[in-house]
Amino acid sequence: MSSECTVTLMTTRSSILSTAEARKPLVAAGAVRAFARAGFHGTTVADVAREAKISPAYVFKLFPSKESLFVAGLDECFNQVVAALEAGADAATDQSAEAILYSMGGAYADLISDRTLLMLQVHAQSVAELPEIGHALRSGLARVTEFAKTRSGGSDLEVQRFIAFGQLCHLIVTAHIDEVPEPWAALLTEGIRHS
Repeated sequence: MSSECTVTLMTTRSSILSTAEARKPLVAAGAVRAFARAGFHGTTVADVAREAKISPAYVFKLFPSKESLFVAGLDECFNQVVAALEAGADAATDQSAEAILYSMGGAYADLISDRTLLMLQVHAQSVAELPEIGHALRSGLARVTEFAKTRSGGSDLEVQRFIAFGQLCHLIVTAHIDEVPEPWAALLTEGIRHS
């Protein structure tokens, strides 16, 4: 093989790899939307392919299993969560742990207002017994917890409360508890911000 052919072949392989690498985030974004709508069991690879506007065969070329595709979506979800928390922390009016965590909570409430990322997390919890998905969910929660702890400088108890309130916010939004005009609902929603 001539050196010119070798260079052409290497360039072709490189462009295929770069195209595949460029498409992975688009497919992961499609996975977020598709799995958020119907969950792991109710979503097919073809559904994700339609969201990403590519063929199912190409999705399988990028992600070898439905589980790895769900994990890619979950990883993208937690990337967005951490980015929102960072923006919230940066916008805090003072740099006390309490103020930073409060601002991060507001940024998270805004982020999940369209429910897509919220529903993906809920669906991930429902299939966390699948080893690959359970591992990804725990890894994402670890990232959020470690970021909240490091960025806020809060105590373990303050960070635990921040995470717990986030989970309560999930429950309030998914079950529409904020629309229930009864004392028990008022008790759960008191002081909880959500869009």
